[in-house]
Amino acid sequence: MKKSLIWQLIAAFILAIVTGLILGDKAQVVQPLGDLFLRLIKFIIAPLVLATLVVGVASTNDVKKLGRLGGKTVVFYLLTSMFAIILGVIAGKVFSPGSGIDVSLEGKKAPEPTETEGVVQTILNIIPTNPFESLASGNILQIIFFALMIGIAIALVGEKAKPVKDFFDGFAEVMYKITGMVMTIVPIGVFGLLAPVVGQYGLDVLLPLIKLILAMVAGCIIQLFVVYSLLVKSLGKMSPIKFFKGIFPASAVAFSTSSSSGTLPVTIKSAQENLGVSKETSTFVLPLGATINMDGTALYVGLCSMFVAQYFGIDLTFSQMVTVVLVGTLASIGTAGVPGAGLIMLTMALSAVNLPLTGIALVGAIDRILDMMRTSVNVTGDAAASVVVDASEQRSAS
Repeated sequence: MKKSLIWQLIAAFILAIVTGLILGDKAQVVQPLGDLFLRLIKFIIAPLVLATLVVGVASTNDVKKLGRLGGKTVVFYLLTSMFAIILGVIAGKVFSPGSGIDVSLEGKKAPEPTETEGVVQTILNIIPTNPFESLASGNILQIIFFALMIGIAIALVGEKAKPVKDFFDGFAEVMYKITGMVMTIVPIGVFGLLAPVVGQYGLDVLLPLIKLILAMVAGCIIQLFVVYSLLVKSLGKMSPIKFFKGIFPASAVAFSTSSSSGTLPVTIKSAQENLGVSKETSTFVLPLGATINMDGTALYVGLCSMFVAQYFGIDLTFSQMVTVVLVGTLASIGTAGVPGAGLIMLTMALSAVNLPLTGIALVGAIDRILDMMRTSVNVTGDAAASVVVDASEQRSAS
């Protein structure tokens, strides 16, 4: 990775904050730069995931290895998500962000969460009835299933399927080249996305709920620099400094876009080129993580559940806290691929322990800020998984 890109991103962050604070709502004038970047990113997601995953699976020539890869990935995601939501609950206890705040719910309406169909239906929905429709709509889980089927079939057919494999191999290289071209304007995209957010929210909105923001920041720092550092160092055999430097472009884009799926092309490129994760592992682990791994969102659910309880003067029992942890962990899979997943997970957690759903309106004013933080953690967690699983696979092969 070019060191200049890191400095360009840091400069873009600083410039965006300064521009937003100076121009206020007028900072919306640079929004088209962010929209352009987002459109370019969305433009490459579906073909990139399809081509790279087909090649990765077809090159494996071992269905058992694929099952092992999937098992390790899902276990890693579940365990880190569970730890994150416990961390959120602890941060809520330590900071007590909901105690003594002078914010009225009068006139505030809790936003309506998008309906989710639960774990079973989500699993059924992974299988597309029309794979081309999945590609057109950008349904990542269905694209993953389609690519897995093609890749496995190519490996089983053998020599006769070589032309198909060669096509996807060439197509994957073309998509990597296009991704590289899009990466050159990442700093411009970050500036265009971040400046309007800073201009819209400013400091007035943040001050009443500053304890909640600080609790979220503290939780994210521990998840990033303690949990992921230990996992990457001990299981991935990689220096945490190298890891965070390598994944910084993806984390920055995630922070700006608040979209794990939207960041996926940058995450894949950063993992492969900067962290040395194999194409085989990265193209399987990362797309899956972008849809089902929500460590940052899990942390947010644990913290905000405590926040709402404290605001209404309700002391959660130990069993209720355990319920929040379990519901939040399972919901991270049950809400896979659904827009507004954080809000859905929070609604489920509050309902499970009978907390007033109107409490969601409390965090509505700053949810965009919290969303940026939790998405950055989500994406970094995906990358940590790819490093750990890839190291494990290399040890298994040797």
